[in-house]
Amino acid sequence: MRYANLDNVSNNKSFKDMRKWQKERRSKVKDLSVNIEQSPVKKVKELFENRSRTSYTWVGHSTFLLQLNGMNILTDPVWAKRMGFQKRLTEPGISLADLPEIDLVVISHGHYDHLDFPTLKKLKGNPHYFVPVGLKSLFTRKGYQNVTEMSWWESTEYGGITVHFVPAQHWTRRTLRDMNTSHWGGWIFQTTEETFYFVGDTGYFSGFQQIADRFTIDTVFMPIGAYEPEWFMAASHISPEDSVKAFIELKAKYFVPMHYGAYRLADDTGPEALERLYCEWEKRQLPEEQLKVLLLGETVMKSE
Repeated sequence: MRYANLDNVSNNKSFKDMRKWQKERRSKVKDLSVNIEQSPVKKVKELFENRSRTSYTWVGHSTFLLQLNGMNILTDPVWAKRMGFQKRLTEPGISLADLPEIDLVVISHGHYDHLDFPTLKKLKGNPHYFVPVGLKSLFTRKGYQNVTEMSWWESTEYGGITVHFVPAQHWTRRTLRDMNTSHWGGWIFQTTEETFYFVGDTGYFSGFQQIADRFTIDTVFMPIGAYEPEWFMAASHISPEDSVKAFIELKAKYFVPMHYGAYRLADDTGPEALERLYCEWEKRQLPEEQLKVLLLGETVMKSE
């Protein structure tokens, strides 16, 4: 089985495309000395003990610790120090050792910067894994038993939370032979009080409007990085400008940016992605309080 995108959008790139990108990359001068900063305040003790208040903490890249309905949830947990030949640019905002016991893990897709088994082995607790259709067999081979596989638009209840798997526009591969043999997507966590949407990895696509038609989103964790060069990346990675467009379509209350500043997956830098995000936010005259840009390890905790 090979999985596909909505609207038959393909992410296939030729060897010629790769060479063109590499040639472009060599001609660019980028300042890699400026990185996303660590939060000066880290609520490690509060997070460890919290089982009543809603909170979310940006660990880095696409990894968040979300505390919801008394459960500890991780999105795409990756603490890897390297990604391929590239060293991680920023340390994770929270160390693995400082995490509380994890109840639930969601995986957006199988790319290594979103699914890192060495990280999963070190998680405390006995988490239940929610993965895209086609990916459960890999987890089973690696000895994981508590795994639920889901297709787009499917939902299930877990710990008083309704968990939904929704479309994204992307692709996946872990070996030479498994191209798109599992799916990709985003995850929505719905309680009686709030709805959080973890977008995963995506290009801009018609699915945002479809999601907006089905859900009332409070907080969206939205990717903004790995978009340059856009002629190569646009089908797979949303630009900061298009991420704002998607946010408006979703009619969400809060925008939390992610997928920037940890690994050099494309030619843009973390500070560049943020600058373009701020410029677009200002250009569209959106309220400042709706944009929640976090430092690494920063926590937003709701009052009881």
